[in-house]
Amino acid sequence: MNLNNRKFNLSRRNSLKFVAGAIGTGILAARAGADLAAPEPAIAQDLTPDAALQKLIDGNKRFVDSKRQSPNQDLPRLLEVAVAQKPFAAILGCADSRFPSEIIFDQGLGDLFVCRVAGNVATPEEIGSLEFGTLVLGAKVLVVVGHKRCGAVDATIKGAQVPGQIGSLLDAIKPAVESSKSQTGDKLENASKANVVVQANKLKASPVISKLIAENKLKVVGGYYDLDTGRVTILSES
Repeated sequence: MNLNNRKFNLSRRNSLKFVAGAIGTGILAARAGADLAAPEPAIAQDLTPDAALQKLIDGNKRFVDSKRQSPNQDLPRLLEVAVAQKPFAAILGCADSRFPSEIIFDQGLGDLFVCRVAGNVATPEEIGSLEFGTLVLGAKVLVVVGHKRCGAVDATIKGAQVPGQIGSLLDAIKPAVESSKSQTGDKLENASKANVVVQANKLKASPVISKLIAENKLKVVGGYYDLDTGRVTILSES
């Protein structure tokens, strides 16, 4: 084979590889899109929304009482959920480093579908993620967890001038600050609790989530975490 023929064969082979790869990628993308547009039913959950909420409440009580069981945190559980996940609860929590959901609710691998963002705000991306966690993965309860002395809420109250994209977080919290202005007591605590309710209402306005609620397949709950005691207080349910 002369050099020119060899170059032609190599070029043709690479072209075929590229086309095959592109076709394969297109098929995978189309399949993923189809799953999101018309997802297959999630693996059946044994828990009702009320039971799922109670499981979180019980786990938090164990955490507060220093009686954590640390369930589902061993190698067999790791291997089990490596194949597929079916979390019983979804959490929208603040990005604050002091209360990771799996610890304060005493849960383990594959139990919680968690989204964390400063100020526990329901952005379009967070809402989309939680729609996926509830509709596709089958979480039975969705909890928005705010917390004591939240820095994002405090900055919003003070009208802080912040750089970059931080301002978008404060803008999302402003409605809660406004709605809680007339309340007596601690302004920061009032606004933080009001923010939980505001963000929970945003989630409930999602057509996907509201349908699950109407079908009694999902409960959306607001919670407030006390940094000093570790206790989560339920603020609202639907």
